[in-house]
Amino acid sequence: MFEPIKRKLRIIKGATFNPGWTWKPGGTPMDFTGCSARMQVRADYGEPILLELTTESGGIVLGGPAGTIDLWIGATDTAAITWTEGVFDIEVQYAAGPDHVDRLIQGSITVSPEVTT
Repeated sequence: MFEPIKRKLRIIKGATFNPGWTWKPGGTPMDFTGCSARMQVRADYGEPILLELTTESGGIVLGGPAGTIDLWIGATDTAAITWTEGVFDIEVQYAAGPDHVDRLIQGSITVSPEVTT
């Protein structure tokens, strides 16, 4: 089990959203080979899902033995976002099965409005 790191994310509406991290507990990259990941954004805890990214949908890319986690939302999709802020977390499910999950990252997320459309 890991203590999740806290991050503040910002989506710029109408632009590609592609932040990434390298997960190195103890200084060694975590091997994400065979893992899956999911992220949900909600206005607040327990509220309906505003945004969901997964490895299955291509919204999260895990870098296997490099230990990288990359998020991806294309510019067309960020332009369509109607909410302005929320909370999120990112969980990784290990190859050992559905009961082997760690929440790695959590925090707040805001959307910067677009002037040029």
